Amino acid sequence: MGKPWRPGIKKQIPTRLGVSRAARLGLMTVLMITLAGCNLPALSFPAPFGSPIEAVVQDTPRPTVPPSTAILIPTAGPVVETAVVPTPTLTPTRAPPYLYTTQSGDYLSNLAVRFGVAVSDIQTTGNVPREGLINSGQLLVIPRVLGQTTPATLILPDSEVIFSPTALDLDFKTFVKESGGYLNSYTQYLGNTTRSGAEVVLIVAGENSINPRVLLALLEYESHWVLGQPGNMAQSEYPLGYIDVSYRGLYAQLNWAVRQLMLGYYGWRAGTLTQLTFPDQSKLRLAPELNAGSVAVSYFFSRTLNQREWSSVLYANAGFPVVYDKLFGSPWVRAQALEPFFPPNLVQPPLELPFYFNQVWSYTGGPHRAWGVDSPFAALDFAPGSTEAGCIPSQAWALAAAPGLVLRSDSGVVLVDLDGDGKEQTGWVLMYLHIATDKRVPLGTRLALNDPIGHPSCEGGLATGTHFHFARKYNGEWILADGPLPFTLSGWRAHAGAKEYDGTLTKNDKTVTACTCGSNDTNIIRLLAPGP
Repeated sequence: MGKPWRPGIKKQIPTRLGVSRAARLGLMTVLMITLAGCNLPALSFPAPFGSPIEAVVQDTPRPTVPPSTAILIPTAGPVVETAVVPTPTLTPTRAPPYLYTTQSGDYLSNLAVRFGVAVSDIQTTGNVPREGLINSGQLLVIPRVLGQTTPATLILPDSEVIFSPTALDLDFKTFVKESGGYLNSYTQYLGNTTRSGAEVVLIVAGENSINPRVLLALLEYESHWVLGQPGNMAQSEYPLGYIDVSYRGLYAQLNWAVRQLMLGYYGWRAGTLTQLTFPDQSKLRLAPELNAGSVAVSYFFSRTLNQREWSSVLYANAGFPVVYDKLFGSPWVRAQALEPFFPPNLVQPPLELPFYFNQVWSYTGGPHRAWGVDSPFAALDFAPGSTEAGCIPSQAWALAAAPGLVLRSDSGVVLVDLDGDGKEQTGWVLMYLHIATDKRVPLGTRLALNDPIGHPSCEGGLATGTHFHFARKYNGEWILADGPLPFTLSGWRAHAGAKEYDGTLTKNDKTVTACTCGSNDTNIIRLLAPGP
């Protein structure tokens, strides 16, 4: 069963936050130089992530001029004896480049993928880091090689998709109750207990670190669950519009929805997603100027709607952005209090290998999913030395990799807040998964570096052997293990492999290779004395 088509009004949201007068003058200067045929200094260093960018560049046509902007200028030719005038020579002009102002979360290899160019094609009059995050607000000149794309209109800030500090002002349960819709009276049996509709939403939002505001807005837009009542059986059973018997009910629908949001959001962050594929198999390249939050919402609706319907939902009368504003007010106003999402010159704080000195552990999992099947590759796995395989009790300890406050300690999960403010949505947070119940650190504990967290186990999810799973978040966002903020522990840096769970840890000239095979190549020791 399909869902009814709903038109909407175009949301007039600026595609770029305001810039200073100096920045505008700089942009005008670059434009004048470019149009005059002068070349700005190019970034000459190689792409930090190599092959992914090269693959995209090879697959992406790079015409001198997109057909829609070509200007054909005839050149006169001599008249021959037969009085036939030869066909004029057609000389195309160069398409004007993108004058792109960087957004929070941008880094060079990612931008190259999004714009379909090589890193060396990106020009700037300023300095940008080779591998790390680029501070927001920097002007880049990027060749225009893409054809048709989605509109560049921004839909939601990143902070409204991620469970970020902008969610802290929302009294969620009170909001659902006062809205008076179907969600307020809904209950579902989960985890051996009956949960209210609001509790179900908060559970899914918290586990996946997706903002409950965007989940409520999707429920209201798709099935009127927040302010009203579902209009038919499909909206009652499948409130987020994905009709599949295995995803029946609120909890399953929400989990499907957060998977789509994460695929869009983190795929854009990682540079693995550049186009939408609709149910009819038509494809549309994403505008390279978009932010991750806007791509997340665009991707979500592309899973169930064809292009015309999708366009109406996002850009026409009474569309999703209008419903979002009706529920919560302007998301852009809230974002201004937080932006930039990643502050200038952000780096990972010092972290140590989370186990005792001079113990042999195995690096059993390179960068892989942080939480759930479609979350980003933000996690690493470590297992204690053992003569037995499988899920066996261990007396080894996972330790605090840095000082912090325990925010959560249940169901195999321990969350440690490094800034100590007691809020999971702010600053750096470390997640330990598969921590045994016995002797697990209690909620609210203030930890010093090297304090015990608990014993590795198979608790808290699927596991085939005793280990613990380790990941980072910043302002609620899962941070890629091998990305512009690399996962570094006691000087060992994580690198992704060809597929999930593959990869290495490197330090100076030493390399440890991830594997569950128990070979010596996987062994890693935290040394007491300085050294490789």
